[in-house]
Amino acid sequence: MDQSQTQTLVRANGFRWMDFDAYLFDIDGTLLVTRDLVHYNALNRAIREVYEVEATIDGIPYHGKTDLGILRAVLERAGTSADVFEARLSEALSVVCREVGANAHGITADICFSIPEVLTQLQAADKLLGIASGNLEAVGWHKLEAAGLRQFFSFGFFSDHCEARINIFRKGVEYARSKLGADATICFIGDTPEDIKAARGAGAQVVAVCTGPFSSAELSCHEPDACLSSCQELLL
Repeated sequence: MDQSQTQTLVRANGFRWMDFDAYLFDIDGTLLVTRDLVHYNALNRAIREVYEVEATIDGIPYHGKTDLGILRAVLERAGTSADVFEARLSEALSVVCREVGANAHGITADICFSIPEVLTQLQAADKLLGIASGNLEAVGWHKLEAAGLRQFFSFGFFSDHCEARINIFRKGVEYARSKLGADATICFIGDTPEDIKAARGAGAQVVAVCTGPFSSAELSCHEPDACLSSCQELLL
């Protein structure tokens, strides 16, 4: 999508990027893209160590899924019962966090287009900035630390206790309004159809960016408030 198309979409929806009180960003594919196997290996280690199953996350359509959802999908495919999955889940999540923490030095994160500039602009305008991610909390913060973006965000909501992305987003909305007031306006920024659906379900507006695996056609059909090639188009 070129710049003129983007501006037309924004004007048509009456969408004004800088008018919100709080902005919550997804991590993978939105703020950054990792080029390592740290998170991948940690999930696979938890599957083998805790559930004693020789399986991996390969073949699971994980884009837009939470870490809990990814683990559940792998274990269901491997024939693990729901009772066993739930009984060992807390231990499995601890293993994922342990492994990512132990190997955080190996995280290689490429920052998506113009993200530092966009965040700096929002920060200078005194906007509340947070994270809404399907990562486990420790995993998400390690990725942001590796990318040098941690300092922009004062809070975050993750999948440690929320398998459904919509519940993560709802918690983000509740927190922002607890800080800013019940009438505070919130915008989510994400790169998957699941981000769009979750933002809508949480009663917020949403910008979809094509810096992840999904095309503008695959995202715009879910009717985000704006669908951009990258966050570069948000700079004023």
